[in-house]
Amino acid sequence: MADGFVGMSVTAQAVTPELRTDGRRSGRDVVIVGGGPTGVRAAQALSRRGIDATVLSAEPIEPYNRVQLTPLLAGDAQIGDIRLPAEFPGPGRVDVLTGVRAVTIRPEAQQIVTADGGVIPYHALVLATGSRPHVPAIPGADRDGVFVFRSIQDVSALIARSLTARRVVVIGGGLLGLEAARGMRRRGAETVVVEHESRLMPRQLDQTGGEALAARVRALGIEVMAGVGVAAIEGDRRVTGVVLQTGERLAADAVIVCTGVRAETGLAQAAGLKIGRGVVVDSAMRTSDPHIFAAGECAEHDGVVVGLVGPGLEQAETAARAIAGETVAHRAGPPVTKLKLVGADVFSVGPVEQLDAQPSVRSHAWMSDVAYRRIFLQGGRIVGAIGVGAWDEASRVQAAVTQGMLVYPWMVARFRGRGRIWAETEEDVGALPATAVVCNCTGVTAGRIREAAAAGAGDLAAIRLATGANTVCGTCAPLVGELLESDAPPEALRFWKPLVALSAVGGLAALITGTAPPAPIPDLYTVDGPTFFERLWLDGMWKQWS
Repeated sequence: MADGFVGMSVTAQAVTPELRTDGRRSGRDVVIVGGGPTGVRAAQALSRRGIDATVLSAEPIEPYNRVQLTPLLAGDAQIGDIRLPAEFPGPGRVDVLTGVRAVTIRPEAQQIVTADGGVIPYHALVLATGSRPHVPAIPGADRDGVFVFRSIQDVSALIARSLTARRVVVIGGGLLGLEAARGMRRRGAETVVVEHESRLMPRQLDQTGGEALAARVRALGIEVMAGVGVAAIEGDRRVTGVVLQTGERLAADAVIVCTGVRAETGLAQAAGLKIGRGVVVDSAMRTSDPHIFAAGECAEHDGVVVGLVGPGLEQAETAARAIAGETVAHRAGPPVTKLKLVGADVFSVGPVEQLDAQPSVRSHAWMSDVAYRRIFLQGGRIVGAIGVGAWDEASRVQAAVTQGMLVYPWMVARFRGRGRIWAETEEDVGALPATAVVCNCTGVTAGRIREAAAAGAGDLAAIRLATGANTVCGTCAPLVGELLESDAPPEALRFWKPLVALSAVGGLAALITGTAPPAPIPDLYTVDGPTFFERLWLDGMWKQWS
């Protein structure tokens, strides 16, 4: 165990009620149902506030990072690389119980019943049950060889199938579908993405952006078919192909369905909690039961169910603060999506699909051979943006959309001409505003990282523990490092003592010159004329040169 961390136990088998009572427990802990990133973040936030917590994870392995399932499928990562950091800052103790599935909530008794018959009391309950894949009613979707892409078990099944699969059809051209396609292509299978909308990532990109992304995806060796739906999945028992609504048939020995997710609300619904598209919560993440909270993909706040990691982690922090008695009011930021495939980076912030249809919104686009960018302005303020290809301003653009920053005419002119909102000289990492999101996966801002650094977090590992940044996909590590360096105390300048002394002498000389009485000036209009020093003092050209 690392120095400075409190105890944590992890077990892969069911735990009896007797084993859950260790003499230290009062039976009044916070219980968290769900061992994904949201559940672990809630436990970390509670631990930091001195509150004990028990995490129940139905999966048989230690909590892992779902965002890293793509490199695991592609063969770029191993199972050990995707585990979530099992460190909790304390002083609150956290127990993570794996292979323990919650089956019933007893709100009146404040108890959780597990699949093994155990009963766990709780003082407060946090539901972080996430979501489940949505499989549309396509004939043949129950055949052998049809997969979803959501959990580590799904990835294991796909890896096993990739040993014999030669042609794979991915149904769905959204974030998950493209990531699944890339993983199977990296394993040597011919891969086709079928999207029923007219473009890839239709919720995050406009038509031009979707087409630009499709060109980059095709360059990766992945076939793209947009604007066509799937009518059926063929095969006697095993999959042999996919029939499109146009009547065209695509041969396939494996099909991956990536057509969205639905909030996992079964446990909450059976307990009588208010349900909409998800478990309905207020601004403190509290459900219709005052002792039960929900966060992440299972929660519905202000009519919205988030489907991304970052907002879910923010909700977990809010729930922990509310349980600790702090005054909180969760405010959802604009939706943000980032896809980072080799040669196919995508950035989208704001409800761009709705913005594109609003007459009060003006937009400006820029395109080159390597990138496409578009910004949306309403009343002169930036409310959304799209980027396909690398965009080094992405974090600042995200912060600007969150703040509703004014974009002045010369900034618009710069963007239309060069694809940049700010001048290059303004791109110093140290100049990032406190609200700029540095880690998009976790929503950690530059301000939070600076606060952690000021409190003593001097390296990346300490920043991870203090803020949660860089604990998901890892791509923000260089930016976090640059931010730490830019905020570090300046190094002492060589020969600073002589320079200070010379500056003091110069200041004293300036003071004497400024306070001395005026010197008499001789009559220059004489036969001899002005001397050299008089000319140096009075002549304009001599003044400039001297």
